[in-house]
Amino acid sequence: MTRQIINTEKAPAAIGPYSQAVRAGNTVYFSGQIPLDPATGNVVEGGIEVQARRAFDNLKAVAEAAGGSLDKIVRLGLFLTDLSEFAAVNAVMQEYFKAPFPARSTVQVAALPKGVGFEVEATMILD
Repeated sequence: MTRQIINTEKAPAAIGPYSQAVRAGNTVYFSGQIPLDPATGNVVEGGIEVQARRAFDNLKAVAEAAGGSLDKIVRLGLFLTDLSEFAAVNAVMQEYFKAPFPARSTVQVAALPKGVGFEVEATMILD
């Protein structure tokens, strides 16, 4: 099966040896998106809601670059450094995703790249 690398300047460049996303067949696997401003490469300033919006905006940009959209995403993985912010992240997620929602896992982690509080990864199926 051929792999197609997905890359867009509308999302932050990879900060390590990985691709923003990889398409294999009709499935797109996304690398984690953290709240980096794609124009500057800097972490956005603000609380968890601001961070989650920026990360979801980055995810949306990569999804569109792959020929899809957020409504084609079938699975999300959410990573928070403080699980007490779970409800706030859920509220932001509902701004981006509508029912039927993708499958999802949410875990608290000790740390994330660049000291951010939120990261999202995804899998998308294209028709």
